[in-house]
Amino acid sequence: MGNWYIRAIVAAVTVAVLVLAAGHGAIAAVSCDQVRSAIAPCLSYVSTNRGNPSDRCCEGVRNLNELAATPEDRRAVCTCLKNIVAGTPLNDDAVANLPAKCGVQLPYTISPSTDCSSV
Repeated sequence: MGNWYIRAIVAAVTVAVLVLAAGHGAIAAVSCDQVRSAIAPCLSYVSTNRGNPSDRCCEGVRNLNELAATPEDRRAVCTCLKNIVAGTPLNDDAVANLPAKCGVQLPYTISPSTDCSSV
């Protein structure tokens, strides 16, 4: 009887670990706070579309691009960027061109109409 009980506990723990491990892949590791911090130095550029983005801005854009390594992370970053763009008066052209000006290629355009589920 004791042997069966131990096997049942081991099986339950194994199932719990597998469920947690499988679910972990679906959770994006990039937070909106990280996105906001990364692009904060870019706000003056994307508000005015004058000159070029600062070195700090481009460093944040590149770091953010590196953080978005998985599809879940890319969707999380896209959603955060989309929400930031929608809630702030910014120059749409400057926002759309920012990644390219910083030497980063994105597979989508940053705008309120971007479908983040497809990035």
